[in-house]
Amino acid sequence: MKLSTIVFLSFFSFAFSLNANAQVQFIAHRGGSYVAPENTLASAKLGWKLGADAVEVDIHLSKDNRIMVIHDSNTKRTTGQDYKVQETNSDVLRQLDAGSLKDEKYKGEKIPFLEEIIDHLPSGQKLVIELKSRKEIVPFLKNVIDKCGKKDQLLFICFDWETIVETKKTFPEMGSYWLCGNKEELMKKMQDISANKLDGIDLKYSIIDQEVMDQAKKRKLDVVAYTVNNPEEAKRLINLGVKAITTDRPDWLKSQVY
Repeated sequence: MKLSTIVFLSFFSFAFSLNANAQVQFIAHRGGSYVAPENTLASAKLGWKLGADAVEVDIHLSKDNRIMVIHDSNTKRTTGQDYKVQETNSDVLRQLDAGSLKDEKYKGEKIPFLEEIIDHLPSGQKLVIELKSRKEIVPFLKNVIDKCGKKDQLLFICFDWETIVETKKTFPEMGSYWLCGNKEELMKKMQDISANKLDGIDLKYSIIDQEVMDQAKKRKLDVVAYTVNNPEEAKRLINLGVKAITTDRPDWLKSQVY
């Protein structure tokens, strides 16, 4: 074989490897939360600005049935004031400062409404919505989603099985992924995941191995990994063929991997 042919084939193999890796998407966990206060509008904007393919946020239903973007069921950790989200009206929740505990420069950041985050979703990027409330949130979520005009940019994830199944039934044309951190539980659910027409599984990175990937591929399920901040772990998952990686540092992790 000629040297020029060998060089060409080597380059083609290298280029193909890069292209395969480039298909992996990076999801900013609670937005650009390494720098900005998690689950705020500032954090979501930063996540997209940092080049994440998607931003992930968490939602709870307030007492007056507004969908609030917050991870915990109460506000203590992120605002310093202790209110249970489901027992508090949105006007009270909106008065809380969700920014200054992270950094004084973010003082005055509010707990966002979901529609605020969606309104700022840039073209070509995605928003991953994690349902923290149970399935009672779904009808109110439908009211928001039906009006947003960005359905093709939204995905849903949830740990609660009944809630993610109900979400898929309500939004059959949109992506819905079951969150799971236990391999044994996952394997028992594989058939049910397919039967309920879920689009994939969003898994704790440490339970993802070749067996999991083979079972997912067999059922044509996407596999997403959470929450990965270690470059070597990210490379392992990419080699296994995961579709996306959720991380607190999307720009940094991407730079370490490629």
